[in-house]
Order: sequence, then C-alpha cells, then structure tokens
Amino acid sequence: MTGPWSAGEEPVSQGMPGGTVTLVEGSTFCISEPGGDIAHGQPHGLFVRDMRVLSRWALAIDGRTPKPLTVQQSEPYAATFIGHLPTRGELASSSLLVIRRRYVGDGMREDITIRNTAPLPAACLVTLAAAADFADLFEVKRGQTRAEPSARRVAGTSALTFRTLRGERQAGLLIEGDGQPETTGEALSWRATIPARGGWTVSAEAVPVVDGVPLEPHHPRGHPTEHAVPARRLREWRRSAPQVQTAEPHLTAVLRRSVEDIGALRIFDPEHPGRAVVAAGAPWFMALFGRDSLLTSWMLLPWDDTLALGTLQTLAGRQGRVTDPASEEEPGRILHEVRFGPAASLSLGGRSAYYGTADATPLFVMVLGELRRWGRHNAAAEDLLPHADRALDWIEHYGDADGDGFIEYSRKTGQGLVNQGWKDSWDGINFADGRIAQPPIALAEVQGYCYAAYRARAAFAREAGDEPSARHWDGKAAHLKRAFNRAFWLPGQGWFAVALDRDKRPVDALTSNIGHCLWTGIADAGKAATVADRLLSDDMFSGWGIRTLATSMSAYDPMSYHNGSVWPHDNALCAAGLMRYGLTGHAQRVAQAIFDAAADFGYRLPELFCGFPREEYPVPIPYPTSCSPQAWAAAAPLQLLATMLRITPQPSAGRIWCAPAIPGPYLPLRVTGLRLGQAHLTIDIHGDDWDLTGLDGTGIELVREPRTYHSAAT
Repeated sequence: MTGPWSAGEEPVSQGMPGGTVTLVEGSTFCISEPGGDIAHGQPHGLFVRDMRVLSRWALAIDGRTPKPLTVQQSEPYAATFIGHLPTRGELASSSLLVIRRRYVGDGMREDITIRNTAPLPAACLVTLAAAADFADLFEVKRGQTRAEPSARRVAGTSALTFRTLRGERQAGLLIEGDGQPETTGEALSWRATIPARGGWTVSAEAVPVVDGVPLEPHHPRGHPTEHAVPARRLREWRRSAPQVQTAEPHLTAVLRRSVEDIGALRIFDPEHPGRAVVAAGAPWFMALFGRDSLLTSWMLLPWDDTLALGTLQTLAGRQGRVTDPASEEEPGRILHEVRFGPAASLSLGGRSAYYGTADATPLFVMVLGELRRWGRHNAAAEDLLPHADRALDWIEHYGDADGDGFIEYSRKTGQGLVNQGWKDSWDGINFADGRIAQPPIALAEVQGYCYAAYRARAAFAREAGDEPSARHWDGKAAHLKRAFNRAFWLPGQGWFAVALDRDKRPVDALTSNIGHCLWTGIADAGKAATVADRLLSDDMFSGWGIRTLATSMSAYDPMSYHNGSVWPHDNALCAAGLMRYGLTGHAQRVAQAIFDAAADFGYRLPELFCGFPREEYPVPIPYPTSCSPQAWAAAAPLQLLATMLRITPQPSAGRIWCAPAIPGPYLPLRVTGLRLGQAHLTIDIHGDDWDLTGLDGTGIELVREPRTYHSAAT
C-alpha cells in the first residue's frame, strides 16, 4: 500500500508512540495527543485533502494545560476528551473539569465545556492557540516539514486567518469562536466566569480555505451534530450492515468491529455525494487505491455492493487515457493511487494520480464480473462494460509488452514503485536463495487475476447472447491457464513460482502468492492439494495464519513487511482459494487462525503482524508500523465468514449454491443481511442442519451443495 512518493518505504501506522488519538471523516483526519492538543514538532494535525491545515491546537486555562483523564470515542469522526485543571498551592483537589468535544469533516469543530464543582464561582482566561503550516501529508509523515511555518497570519477582530501560497495553489485557514474572543498572537482568548456548581461552554471551528473559497464543515457551529451528514451516513450504514449471531462472542466482536471500521473508511466523491468508495487505511492512506479498494470491495460483495459499484465507477472516471511515463499512465490502465496534495503533484510531474500497478487493471474487470454475479446493479454494470474492454485492451497491448502472454511490470519513472503487485516493497520479490528478482517481472497472482478477468468478460458476453465473444474470452482464459501451469509450476518443489524474472526464469521462492492462484482458479485441479499442503506446512503456516514467505527461504524474516509476516487479507484470499478447490479443512484452519489473532488484537485486525510461530508465542506479535484500521484487513473476517458459508450465486442461471462449512466452535450461527439482487437472505446453521430463507418470489433455485470447479476451463 505504499505510494509512489515513498518508492517502497513502509507506511507509518495509526498507532504511533505516545497513544495518539485519530479521528476520520472521508479524506479529513485529525491526529492529536490523548488530551486533545495538537503538538508542534509531531506528526499530529488536522489534515484536509492531503494537506495539514492545523499544525498546532492547544488549550490552556489561566496558562495551564488540562491534565487528561480519558477519551471517549463512539464515532470515527468524533471524540470527547475529558481532563481536569491541575491543582495550585495547597488546594486538595481541582475544581474544574474540562470537556472537549471534537468533530472533523472538511474542517474541525470543538465544543469546550468547563464545569466548576466548587461552591464558589471561578474566573479564568481560556486560551486556544493555533498554527497552520500547510504541509503536505507526506512531508509530515516523513518528518520533513520546514523549520519555519510557511503561513502568514492575518489579524482580525475575533478570528484568526492563516494564508499561504505553494506554487500556484492558494491555501488558507479561518479559525472563529463564539462570543467575540480576543485575538492575541496566534490564539483566541475568552475571559470566562464559571458559576458555582455550574458550567460554561464555547465553540470554535477551523475552516480550510481553498483558492479563496471556504469549505463547508460537516459539523458547523450552532447546528446539532446528530443531524450532520456524517452522523446520518453512519446510522444508515449500521442499519444496513449484516448481522451475525453466534455462540462464540469473540467472533461476534470481530465481525462487529469489521463493519464499524469499513464504515469509517468510506469516502465520498464531492461531485457524486451518493457514491461511496473505500479508502485504503487510516490515517495516512485515506485515499482511493486501485488494488486495495478493489480487493476490499470484492470481499464485501456478499454483504454490501455499494462500495464495489462506487469504487468501479470512480476508477472508471480516472481510467488511463494517455501515455505518460511520469505517472505511468497508459490507455485503459487503472490507477494505483490518487492524491491531491501539492508535494504529491509536484513529484509526479504535475499529476495527482499514479498508475504504477500491474494488478489493479485485471482486478477491475474481475470485480465488475463479481458485482454482476450478485445481481443488484445490472444496468450500472453494463454501463461499465466499455471500461472493462479498455482494461482488457491494456492487458494485451501494454501489460503484456513483450507478447509472451503474461502481464509484466517494470517501472517507467525513478519515483515509481519498484514492485507493482501487492507485495510492493523493494525486496518483496526474491528467489529462494534471497536474490532480488529483476524486472520486467511477471507475478503469479497477476496472471490469475487476468485469467479471472477473461472468464468474467466471457460471462458478460454469454449473458448477452454473444456466444462467439464468449468463446473468444473463454479461449483466452484456457490458453493462459495452460501457459501459466507450464511456465510457473515447479514440479521438484510442488508449488508455483512467485514470478518470472526478466530472463523468464521462475522465481522459485515459496510464498503466499500461490494461494491467490487457487482463489482465481488458474491452478490446475491436480495441483491444488499439493499447493494447499505447502500453504499449511510448518514453513508457511505460523498458527496465526499463512506467512508471506516460507521460513526455509533465505530472505525469511518474521518482522519484515513482505518476507515472512502474516497479512489478514492475504489469508482471506488464500482461504477462498482453498475452499474453491474443495479443501475445506485447510480453509477452516486458516479462518480460525485469523479469527483467533483478531481477538488478541482487540478485535481489530491490523494490516499485518509478525510471522513468529504460535507455539513459541501465545499471542501474535504486532508489526511496529502496521496501519490500523486498514480496509482489506477489516474486510478479511467478513470474507472468511462468506468463504465458510460456501455461498455462490449465479442469478443469470437461476441458481444459488450454498453448503455451509462452519467450524463447530462457532455454532449455532445466524447470518442476516446477505444481498442477492433485491433479496435479503438469512442463513441459520445448527450443527449439520441449516436453512436459507429470503429466496421466495425471486425465481432462484437453491442448490444445497458447494459450487465445484474442476474442468480445465473453469
């Protein structure tokens, strides 16, 4: 999930040292200390559209900083910071309780309440100091901001105004408060008298200004916060979310946390306010990433199809049109990442989008096919079909630059990513002896995504009655499958090579990527059991999940980013692949391991964790810079549950296959809220007995067995 500006460096996590608090609403986020202050010299601040608009926000009462007591957070965009004023002199206890209620969204609102618990009134000076440096997100993330603030403060009678000019872009910040506060230096000040046993409240807001036009904060002063757009969206998301009841309370908590985190990571296009996409992760990756957003929305399709549709529509709107080496844009290519900050634009030759990914383009077609298969947005899916055809054209003419039938990548700019699959760290693709593979590189899982894209396009053609086109795409899929199994299979080792290097040599490391080859169906059926045994071997399976790289490989490091760590989303896709080939026990082991790990992480799965063996450490070891919450990690438990439900729809054929294979510890289990077309399905499972309801009137037949995939063409 690294961006082009980092050229493969690892991301900074939400859980940074010092117990910081992060609030998120769309592309706005705020990182502060536990007491609520935003401190100078830290990667703190209020960030709007990839720019830090507040670099300092400090509350003082009579020159003293309230001492934090606790933080309460029930919504992703809001928090209540509770503190008290330190004692002075011989006083036995403080008499002032300080409550700061903060709300973010295209700006920030803070309601400050001071309660006096003493029998006498208290007079005090309340000061709110602020600063704005308008630093780019990545400058802050790397600690590379300028020593002197770039902003110029403009004094006002009751407001603070900051302005700056970066290149041709004007930025500003307007800070206002209730009650005509005084402005001194870079602070708003109120002289307050707190009644005995009473309280005093004031509200302040920070409003970003873009090219002279103030944004519209989502929580404006003087308006009830429960009626704000973010509150309404969150209530609707919770109402429409799937409901799971199980005898295992930890599983229930994990699934509930996943739903909440996905809701928090949604972002909305201002030009299409009803269109939601899922951002990659908080706080530093609240942006649209092609690969991350597509895989996440694919995993969520049984539960929610709005994110898949919004992601596909938004990516289609930015699909490549020209050839531009600076951003690696090519006609038909789906972007890797889109950003809006000034430093990001400058580093990409004036472009805000970066296209350096080999997998997002076939994944686009694959997800579109899956959206059509769940049958709720057929007209919208048809509208997107021309974009799928442009993506397939990119695969043939740009992705397969040398014409050997495989998609390869090789970056076209020194600022781009060296590796352009999901393992995008600089050392993520290596041989068994530890040597780094040299580009152009053809990744195993990307060929699988391409195979699935061809199959999806064939299904579209067949449903339209265009049998010649269906045979064409089926033929391309079958040809790719045969070529892949010849070129990538390592018969002496019993697994698929992770890649082919620039000399077409198999990169022979044992990796989790081979599980993706099961997921997409590109692996020959006769090889599946052997691959499954390799994935669940002691070399690969830590007990908490499948490692990214086997312990027997020279580059193995359990504390590395991609060479021995465990990634929940990777495991979810591997489990789906194992189940596809009927390897139920293997899939269940993976699912149970990830659910167990989630419980030990407070029910929120991180982006990744270390690959140490479970028998050596009774709890999973955190990876120090893992993002959390992170989109595809949050979606992983929901995908694992869907995998164990073994539910596969095909409305065009008038059938849905279902044969739950839920491990005993999770039974009995009831799932409501599965979406198929306009139907809402419920599954009740008690031991070996189960029932699926909600199909009445749909004309869809329930097939009470798992969908099988055994022929060479499927």
